[in-house]
Amino acid sequence: MAKQLMFQIKDKLGDVVFQLEDKSAKRTFASIHKADLRQVAGVLHKDFKARFSIASGIDNVKNFELLYHFSFDDLGKIISIRTFVEKDDPVIDSLVPVIGPAAEWIEREIHELLGISFKGHPNLKRLLLADEWPEGKYPLRRDFKNE
Repeated sequence: MAKQLMFQIKDKLGDVVFQLEDKSAKRTFASIHKADLRQVAGVLHKDFKARFSIASGIDNVKNFELLYHFSFDDLGKIISIRTFVEKDDPVIDSLVPVIGPAAEWIEREIHELLGISFKGHPNLKRLLLADEWPEGKYPLRRDFKNE
């Protein structure tokens, strides 16, 4: 059943997913361009009833990698959408307009800790760091120095 679902998703999205990789029977990674994020998230969430679980951000030195994890709870399957954001322009579309408040806090966390801006997010105010924390200092970046 899970294999059939992956074929249906790939068929619906076509070339938008340029790499599909099964890491295990329960985990698939789909690589996309950042411009296609809202379309892909909308298809997974609305058309295939996937639950948005969480997102994670990684500083890969040369760029940022964002992973958006969607769960098909009844199948025990997770599909992780992988995309990259350039360090010299760390901006990507917010998923809040597509999937609602489930994405609000994690986008705020990623913004605050890595410095990635989410275009269309309703409220990117601080969530974790103290009010005194210096602007433009992102503690999960590899080049961060605690002075």
